[in-house]
Amino acid sequence: MIQPFVDHIDPVALRLGPLQVHWYGLMYLLGFAAAWFLGERRRRRGFLPVSANAYSDLLFFLMMGVIAGGRIWYMATYYRPADWLWTDPLALFRIWDGGMSFHGGLLGVLLAGWWWSRRHKVHPMDTVDFVAPLVPIGLGLGRLGNFINGELWGKPTHLPWAVMFPDARNEDLEFLVHHPGWQATWQRYGMLPRHPSQLYELLLEGVVMFTVLYLYSRKPRPRFRISGLFALMYGCFRIAVEFVRMPDPQFGHHGLPGYLFGTNWVTMGQVQSVPLVLVGLWLLWLSRRAPVPERRVVQAETKPDAEKS
Repeated sequence: MIQPFVDHIDPVALRLGPLQVHWYGLMYLLGFAAAWFLGERRRRRGFLPVSANAYSDLLFFLMMGVIAGGRIWYMATYYRPADWLWTDPLALFRIWDGGMSFHGGLLGVLLAGWWWSRRHKVHPMDTVDFVAPLVPIGLGLGRLGNFINGELWGKPTHLPWAVMFPDARNEDLEFLVHHPGWQATWQRYGMLPRHPSQLYELLLEGVVMFTVLYLYSRKPRPRFRISGLFALMYGCFRIAVEFVRMPDPQFGHHGLPGYLFGTNWVTMGQVQSVPLVLVGLWLLWLSRRAPVPERRVVQAETKPDAEKS
């Protein structure tokens, strides 16, 4: 058997004295930069009828929505607010400790996009359809950051592309209690090889979704269509990967940490992704009779004469 890859990657990309730049933060930064660049190309082709300044405002507010929504939703749903809201309220702002929720980030993006759309008199769903093909870039890079950090690993497996995560040793030992057949593997490596579930999500939620959505959106499509396709694809991919990803240990019952509703397979990620599948199907159904927005290029904003003088 081939020696599995050990995820010993240093999560710190750059050290400048006391300052540390983490790969995970760089992935977010790179994701926003790539989304801005590709979105600007689409704006210049008339897919979003606003000026460059208005578009830059949109990306800024969306970035704030991702960070605020992702963190608040994570702390509100993956932990009981009573456990930290009064005793350690600053925990909400310690993003570097880990803990961001895609579903919360999506809600933050939708709220920020709706507010921006009202200001600029753009149909909110046209904004969402415009943004949807750009999101998988950040999703994929974020999962790459998770892999570099050695977090959100998968379940033990003997597949040839399995990866061993040093930080998973405690979960390895707990797994061995219920699965003694893995003792030989543990004795050989001192760790258990696991599904690199972060890379599965990088491939599905990042590469596949970006390729499909970006190519499909190169031509004007009926309103709701691209957003519906995004929601459906993400929901299905996330539900599928959750079957090989370790569940969140703060949930669970009767010795099965991470699983919900008395099962040994339903996870919080799946529960939160089912509505996305349903919303995606609903949006695709609505798109059958929806109009196709016309492409319109907006030139640079001109200042009034009073401001010029």
